[in-house]
Amino acid sequence: MENFAQHLIRMAFCVMMTMQAAHADLRLKDEQLRVFATCAGRLSATMEFQWMFDGEGSEATKTQRDNMVQLINAIMPADHAREVLNWRIASKSAHAALLTRATFNDDPGDADWAQHHAARLIRECTGLLLS
Repeated sequence: MENFAQHLIRMAFCVMMTMQAAHADLRLKDEQLRVFATCAGRLSATMEFQWMFDGEGSEATKTQRDNMVQLINAIMPADHAREVLNWRIASKSAHAALLTRATFNDDPGDADWAQHHAARLIRECTGLLLS
C-alpha cells in the first residue's frame, strides 16, 4: 500500500511540474510579446520624430518597426490583439514624450539625459532584430 501511495505522490508531483512548465512557457511568450510590442511602439515614435528631423533615417526605422511587427504577428494569439495594441500605443506615447524632452528642453543636462536614454532604448530594441 505504501508503494502505491508513493507512486501517486510521484505522479501528482510530475503532473504539477508539467503544469508549472506549461504556465512558465505561456508567461515567457507573453513577456516576449510585450517586449516586441513595446519596441514596435518605440520604433513608431522614433520614425515619426525622424519625419520632422531626419527623413532618410525614417526609412530604416520603418523597416525595423515592420520587422518587429512581423515578430509580434508570429507569436501573438488572436485574443491578445487589443492588449498588444495597448502596449504599442503606451510605449509609443512614452517614447515620443522622451524624444520631445530631448529636443525641446531648456535644461541641457536633462535634454542630454533624455537623448541618451531614448537612444539606449532603441538600441535595446534593434538589438533584438537580425541585421
